[in-house]
Formats: sequence, structure tokens, C-alpha cells
Amino acid sequence: MFEIVTARWLAENLKKFEIRAPRIAAKQQAGQFVILRVHDHGERIPLTIAAGDAVAGTITLIVQGVGKTTQLMNSLEAGQVLRDVAGPLGLPSEVRNYGTVVVVGGGVGSAIAWPTARALKCAGNRVLTILGARSQDLVVLEDELRQVSDELFVMTDDGSCGERGLVTDKLKQLVQNEQRIDLVLAIGPIPMMRAVAEVTRPRGIRTTVSLNSIMVDGTGMCGGCRVLVGGETKFACVDGPEFDAHLVDFTVLAQRNAMYRDAEHDALERFQNQPQRDLQRVDHQCRLIDKHPELQQRT
Repeated sequence: MFEIVTARWLAENLKKFEIRAPRIAAKQQAGQFVILRVHDHGERIPLTIAAGDAVAGTITLIVQGVGKTTQLMNSLEAGQVLRDVAGPLGLPSEVRNYGTVVVVGGGVGSAIAWPTARALKCAGNRVLTILGARSQDLVVLEDELRQVSDELFVMTDDGSCGERGLVTDKLKQLVQNEQRIDLVLAIGPIPMMRAVAEVTRPRGIRTTVSLNSIMVDGTGMCGGCRVLVGGETKFACVDGPEFDAHLVDFTVLAQRNAMYRDAEHDALERFQNQPQRDLQRVDHQCRLIDKHPELQQRT
């Protein structure tokens, strides 16, 4: 089992966790993720590793409470435990000195953009970051991304922070004004990533996206994360999650992500109406740890 070391709110429905997971913290790289279960009857969900501290033995996860499991997790606090955290999974981001890189983070995608932007900066790149959100109270990790960026631009739908507009509005400006852009990395909602790909496609700018497809086991066995890339079937959990944006079939990705929408809605509604059963299972895990501390992942 895996202890929650810290838990704090970043914005509405968005919570930052530090989880004690020493083996994952020692090996994780930018772009990788974990599959976790909150309790032994819970579903498996993928979450990107926002940061890892090998000395402290912790990993950082940023969770947006949109479904049953993420809302359950966001109801937990420091000192409680998660049943399973498996990883690091997926291929790491391809990090090298490209030159000038534009990192585009939309919404909770900023949590995924942060470690990769940091790694790209450490590799010697000039990093320009575009951070997008609906409003000021939903802008997250601005300070962290500013520290690893040569320039940072904030775009909000309502203009309450930074400039008013979409991330693609700023990207178009940069594409027109910059002498050269060597790589664009876009992470966020599917419509945003598709729109970014269409901005860069005419100019042939290398563009990478991190796909948020449905995953169950994270090893390529279940097939739930199938995506079409260049007309070929790929598995986001083992072949990705990052792919060439100009080759991704975003229509198929959106259709697959919507397959279980009704079931997800029903599960969320049941949890909201009666959360006690799930919370009791988490409490049972905490009591087990108290009685059998050897069950906790410490090494």
C-alpha cells in the first residue's frame, strides 16, 4: 500500500498529492505515468507523474476530480493510503536539445507539461510555454512552469488572467513571429491538441501530443488504449503516451474515450449519493497499515 504524504488543493476539483513510492521515484522519467487503485474494489486509472523525488522516495500526482475514482481520491488526505500504484509506465518523453521548443498545456494538461518542460530546459532548449485555462482560478502550476521557461504566456477564455483567448491564438502568433520553432509539445483536452496540430501542420513543425486514452492495465494487454497513428494501431500505454500529432486520428480517439460515458456518469452519481462504502474501504486499508506496517511501500 502507498501512503499519501501530502495533499493540497490547487484549484477547484484539482488536487496535488505526494505519494510515498520509493521504487517509482527512483526510476521515473518525464512523460511517464502510473496506474493506481484507491482500494481493492476500485477501478484502475492512469495518472501522469508530475514530479519524483528519489531522495524523499515520493512522487507527485495532480488529480482532476471529473469521475468517480478521481473524486474519491480527491476526498483523501495526508496519512491515508492507496491500494496500488504501479509504474513508472509508458515511454519517457524524447528529451534532447532541439533548439526552440513551445510547450502548450491546457487545463490539467499543465501537470503533464511541467516535468517535460523542465527536462527540455535542462537539455539546453529555449522553452516557450503557453498555459491555458477557462479562468484565473483554474490556472495551475504557473510559478513552476515559469521557472523552467524562457518565456511563459497565460491564456484564459475570459481574460481574467494573462491574455484573453485560446492557447492556439498565442501559438499562431509565435509561429508567425519566431524565426524558428523546432518542436511543439501539446498536452490537454483532445480538441485543443487537434487544434494545435492544425496550426503547425502547414509549416511542417514537429509536433508531439500526449494522449489521454482509456487505460486499464497499462501493459498493452487489455487493448483499451488503442489509438490510430498514421493508419496503424498503437497502444498508448506501451507505444506512447506521446505521438506525432500530425499522424494521430483524433476523431477515433474521441470516440473511444466516449464509449463508457454513460457508465462513468452512473458510477459517479452512485458515489456522490452514497460515498460511505468507498470511504470505509479506504479506512479499512489505513487500519491494516496500523496493524501491519510491513504492508506499506517504504523501500
